[in-house]
Amino acid sequence: MARKKFTRKERPEFDQKLLDLARVTRVVKGGRRFRFRATLVIGNRNGKVGIGVAKGNDVSEAVRKAYNAAKKKMIQIKRHNNTIACETTAKDGSAQVLLKPARPGRGIVAGGAVRAVVELAGIRDIVSKSQGSSNKLSVARATVEALEKVKILSGREK
Repeated sequence: MARKKFTRKERPEFDQKLLDLARVTRVVKGGRRFRFRATLVIGNRNGKVGIGVAKGNDVSEAVRKAYNAAKKKMIQIKRHNNTIACETTAKDGSAQVLLKPARPGRGIVAGGAVRAVVELAGIRDIVSKSQGSSNKLSVARATVEALEKVKILSGREK
């Protein structure tokens, strides 16, 4: 009897968090056609983060497509002592996000989509406020936009 070799399960390249999973319906002559739309945030918890949105005929296909889309749209953010360098705001649609640096040990004071994005980006101390729309996709996109602005603003200071 041959023994199986024990192989350690490899850790994926990026951590991922499913923000939203929606069942989308299209009405056609024969009835309704269902598809799934996945909104996914991926990051390496070390300054890289991306958001992907994709549709598929089943949930696993939608998630896989969203993962690939997020990988293509990844950005590198600039961190300063586990927080961000300066205060910043960004807007996407009618969702507006305010991000402020926090002292060490404060933790992530953020809700929902903002929390998911900053956690996967590797930020440990931050304060945020989300205003306007509560749409998870718009809030997540606005957060990524705000984090991109931090890179630009902190680059000017030096």
